[in-house]
Amino acid sequence: MSQTVPLLIRNAQVLMSDDRLAPADVWIDEGRIVAVEANLSQREGEYREIDAQGLTLLPGVIDPQVHFREPGLEYKEDLFTASCACAKGGVTSYLEMPNTKPLTTTQAALDQKLALAAEKSLVNYGFFIGATEENLPDLREANPTCGIKIFMGSMKGPLLVDDEAALDAIFREGDRLIAVHAEDRTRIEQRRKQFAGITDPAVHSQIQDNEAALIATKRALRLSKTYRRRLHILHMSTGEEAELLRQEKPDWVTAEVTPQHLVLNTSAYAEIGSKAQMNPPLKSERDNEILWQALQDGVIDFIATDHAPHTLEEKARTYPDTPSGMPGVETSLPLMLTQAMAGRCTVAQVARWMSTNPAKGYGIANKGRIAPGYDADLVLVDLQTYRTVEAKDLATKCGWSPFEGWSLTGFPRFTIVGGQVVLDQGQLQTGIRGQALSFG
Repeated sequence: MSQTVPLLIRNAQVLMSDDRLAPADVWIDEGRIVAVEANLSQREGEYREIDAQGLTLLPGVIDPQVHFREPGLEYKEDLFTASCACAKGGVTSYLEMPNTKPLTTTQAALDQKLALAAEKSLVNYGFFIGATEENLPDLREANPTCGIKIFMGSMKGPLLVDDEAALDAIFREGDRLIAVHAEDRTRIEQRRKQFAGITDPAVHSQIQDNEAALIATKRALRLSKTYRRRLHILHMSTGEEAELLRQEKPDWVTAEVTPQHLVLNTSAYAEIGSKAQMNPPLKSERDNEILWQALQDGVIDFIATDHAPHTLEEKARTYPDTPSGMPGVETSLPLMLTQAMAGRCTVAQVARWMSTNPAKGYGIANKGRIAPGYDADLVLVDLQTYRTVEAKDLATKCGWSPFEGWSLTGFPRFTIVGGQVVLDQGQLQTGIRGQALSFG
């Protein structure tokens, strides 16, 4: 941890470790939270003081699933632009996926990403290693990594792993967390033939339907139970998967949902066309409701964005030549805090789903809470002001959002990474760099 000027945050509404919002001051030194108390006394020596009157202090968001495109696809996004978007969205740590060029399937490729992030990333970072049918030694030995990513569908090339023997070997050998994109390739290919020739992007949700997701999630759950292997189910999209986990989820399995699978559904295609296209696709309003209930009940453990940017030119192609994916790190926290202010959930629940639980799920020590001894990864948000999402305000290189035109609250005013102010009154401080995350 680099040396930083100590920081005193005064007059904030602080989310306490017991989930209360209470007025307090926070003293930060050497990148850690030292004290959280009302009316802290003045400190001696040099330090910075932030008057947070009217603002709410939350733990920084840990986004456990992003695609930041570097190396190899920097024309869509890169680690610098993506981390700028993170800072603007209150995301202080991210876990990035292996489908870059080259694929992150070896120690050398992982080392390359870590070096790039150390040079470019304004916020903290960790990387998955991708499973292929041939890289079992890398899956066991590569380090540091947050886990193994398996694409069971919605992927071409070496990262597509749907052979039963290959999947069995990956689950059987080692003890590292496995995160799955759970869609069944066979069903998807059958339905692509069934719906061939249709150019309306809304058909994407019919091709990669609820059954395709359920088949793959059942398969991953069965393998996890067979070997008692730590499993995380990425971006759950269907009510059927949520009900399956409600009945059969072991203690060592976790699951996540994206904000878009909570607040968007297939009706979005009529409004924003291929900007609504992602994998797994948006589903019905009924699925929205069941996913919300599963999140509220703890069946789903945390929230991730699946930030996956493409250019507007790519999105303007004719389906099925349009790529799947949408940006999300700048809007995820405001989206969820807007839901909290509307009474759908609480601010404390948002912090649990977006900070505390991802830290616990991935074994990231000293993050996800506001308490003495924890890392000073924090965000000060304005819950009183609503603002419209506009493309011109976005830091992501792709320059668009599926939520343009939405009025949201909870936009960050300050984002603090390791005690360093990386977003200062809404202005990015681009000389700051985050740290590589460690995983327990």
